[in-house]
Amino acid sequence: MKMDTDILSFLDAYPATVATRVKGLRDMLPGIMEQLDVPAKMIAYSYGHKYTEMICTIIPSQKGVKLGFYKGNELPDPAGILKGTGKISRYVEIPDEGAIHSAALKKLVDAALAAYKKRV
Repeated sequence: MKMDTDILSFLDAYPATVATRVKGLRDMLPGIMEQLDVPAKMIAYSYGHKYTEMICTIIPSQKGVKLGFYKGNELPDPAGILKGTGKISRYVEIPDEGAIHSAALKKLVDAALAAYKKRV
């Protein structure tokens, strides 16, 4: 997925290691609409503009990156990597680039995509 200048500018505010992890996560989400939300400091990935069409969000910070899942509370998580106690969303901390390529994370992303398809 080609990164637009707004997202590149947004990532300039973060350490290079964080930007690299964000780019790696983006590569897991080809063909999905990307929406930058600067006030919320996140990038949303969806198949439309409605909240219910969201698949996940990438949330960078100065210390790291989280991959948040809409309806993450409903996703299967046999590896136990989802965190959070919200009523709907859950997230996975991405401590390093190796975490991006883990089988557990790939399964969560696939499950989130399948859950979206089931919703619509």
